[in-house]
Amino acid sequence: MAIWKTLPFGSFSLLLMLTSMHCFATMNFYVSPNGNDAWSGRFPSPNRTRTDGPFATLFKAQQAVRAFKRQHPSLKEGITVWIEGGRYELRQPLTLTREDGGTAQAPVRYAAWHHQTVSITGGKLISRWQPITDPHILERLPAAARDHVLQCDLRSQGIQDFGQLTRRGFGLPIVPTPLELFFRGEPMQLARWPLHGYATITSTPAGPQGGEFGYAGNEPSRWRNDQDIWVHGYWTFDWADSYEKIASIDTAQHLIHTVPPHGVYGYQVGSRWYALNVLEELAAPGEYYLDRNTGLLYFWPPAPIREGDTEVSILQTPLITLSDASHIILDGLTIECGRGCGVQIVGGDHNLLIHCTLRNLGEYAVSIGDDTQNYQNAIYANTLLNRQSGSHNGIEECAIYNTGSGGVFLGGGDRQTLTPGGNFVIGCTIHDYNRWDFTYRAGVNIDGVGNLIAYNAIYNAPHNAILLSGNNHLIEFNDIHDVCLDTGDAGAFYMGRDLSMRGNTVRYNYFHNIEPHIQRANAFEGVQSVYLDDCASGTTVYGNIFFHAGCAVMIGGGRDNSVENNLFLYCDPAVHVDARGLSWAKDWFNGKDPVLISRLEAVHYNQPPYSIAYPHLANILQDDPAVPKYNEIVHNICVGGTWIRWLDGMNDRIVTVKDNLVTTDPGFLTPQAPEKSGFELLAHSPALRMGFRPIPFNQIGPKGFTSSR
Repeated sequence: MAIWKTLPFGSFSLLLMLTSMHCFATMNFYVSPNGNDAWSGRFPSPNRTRTDGPFATLFKAQQAVRAFKRQHPSLKEGITVWIEGGRYELRQPLTLTREDGGTAQAPVRYAAWHHQTVSITGGKLISRWQPITDPHILERLPAAARDHVLQCDLRSQGIQDFGQLTRRGFGLPIVPTPLELFFRGEPMQLARWPLHGYATITSTPAGPQGGEFGYAGNEPSRWRNDQDIWVHGYWTFDWADSYEKIASIDTAQHLIHTVPPHGVYGYQVGSRWYALNVLEELAAPGEYYLDRNTGLLYFWPPAPIREGDTEVSILQTPLITLSDASHIILDGLTIECGRGCGVQIVGGDHNLLIHCTLRNLGEYAVSIGDDTQNYQNAIYANTLLNRQSGSHNGIEECAIYNTGSGGVFLGGGDRQTLTPGGNFVIGCTIHDYNRWDFTYRAGVNIDGVGNLIAYNAIYNAPHNAILLSGNNHLIEFNDIHDVCLDTGDAGAFYMGRDLSMRGNTVRYNYFHNIEPHIQRANAFEGVQSVYLDDCASGTTVYGNIFFHAGCAVMIGGGRDNSVENNLFLYCDPAVHVDARGLSWAKDWFNGKDPVLISRLEAVHYNQPPYSIAYPHLANILQDDPAVPKYNEIVHNICVGGTWIRWLDGMNDRIVTVKDNLVTTDPGFLTPQAPEKSGFELLAHSPALRMGFRPIPFNQIGPKGFTSSR
């Protein structure tokens, strides 16, 4: 399916970009690990006399592209920098600006030569691993580890900046990680206790805000160096994590004291936590510890170390930045091993990452539309308005995994004017993200107006797959499963606490294996597939398949939401509707808590364009705003599980509920295992007679995406 057929906004320019990129440039430069920046870069390999050949660095190729463009200001065809397979270590970011960009007819392309593996890395290979001979270090290690742990002197290999562990997590700034260790392309584990799972808080003698909590057992009595030991946990709620530094440990009273501020919401008995950066807990293959005083790195390798097996992250800034650049393509590159972001696109238009792999990064893999730090500061202050953040930039058919703080940040568009950004994430596989920050760093964070997330597979993460802010976004044909694996009161797709964020569509997605994974007394551990939290409104949920998907759709006090033509199988419940604005959240509407009203006023909700785009919004404060009016639940199929859960006095007299097939067999082609035939219905299905329309299951996920290139 062509991309443009799915886009409700400004799609022509996106289509033009994608369809124009198929033509290869007539001007080529070449880069090789065996190249030389003194050469011309005009040949893919050295000539016979070895007097000319490819460049050695991307920076020299960038200079050559700029010079060629100056010499040919009316260039009609594009320029390609072909990069031979191999390793390219960056000690400073590659920054591409307006001067480096192309045009729709003549894009500038940085591409892997003949699909070879091109590693653009912010890391450094390390070697010279030796057995430990220092008896003081050996004595601190667990007995079972002493014959296996090796040491490496980083300073002797030119590495001086190790970074620092810092406070990070829910509501806190996104920051680069400290130096990390990777073995054969996989991240290793900073020594922690317990190695798997969590300890629990046993007491809070000074109260939740007192900065101390109790622990069970005697394990912390073994820890010698308490100057740089950290604890990470869900200190009060199972949707808010943070890292806190230990100030001291009282082994007699079994109390850990932390450096203020303490946790996100303080400490609570029964909450989950673990300690990390503890040499005494280097107890299993794959764990490591760095002594920042001596520069010695200790590591228990999971297999014998060969040359090139071990790498540490060095570069803290984004490896590649596109700043106000346009019509640049990054094609087939592997971008990896940085402490920060992989690729950042700020401003500009019609830039594309395609067929790239982004992995082993400390922050987001890709940030489109804004600096992630600016975004993080703004989202909690609700200042994501009037930003010039680029348009029609995106990533297509990329693989993203092993990132520290989410997969992709996708911004763009102007919320004051409802001008769409047209930025996109299409046909990508995003998994195993959030190695450091566990909550609210989604597979894709989407913000702004009129952006697209389509045909992706997003899975295997502790919290959200998609976290939405803004208006008029389209979320479609995504395969989302096995997320929210470590959190409670969480949503695979999540948005909330803003009555003005409307016009968003969630359609033709496959949500499966999304169910609660934690159990904790006096906590809401429920997991939702589509979580319209805290009065989220004006969202269309159409044509999705929810299969073993927890609470499939939660309407949490909002209005103007449409739940139509969805297939719910074994969900508990299929739909939840409450009126929290009349119960525990009534302060949002009685003037005591101004959060919802202030966010309405920030976008001038009762004036154009909002009053025109969303007719029910202009009068909302005079129309019983706490009552979830104008919600519709129609033409859905529910098999197994629970149909609707009503709370706070809600019922089908307030919510339109009609033409749903709940008690009758819908007539699957394979009734015992409907997923095996793509949830196909028989021609005489009673659901079809009631108005249900077949869902194009075979188009969902990357397998269903056909590029227009």
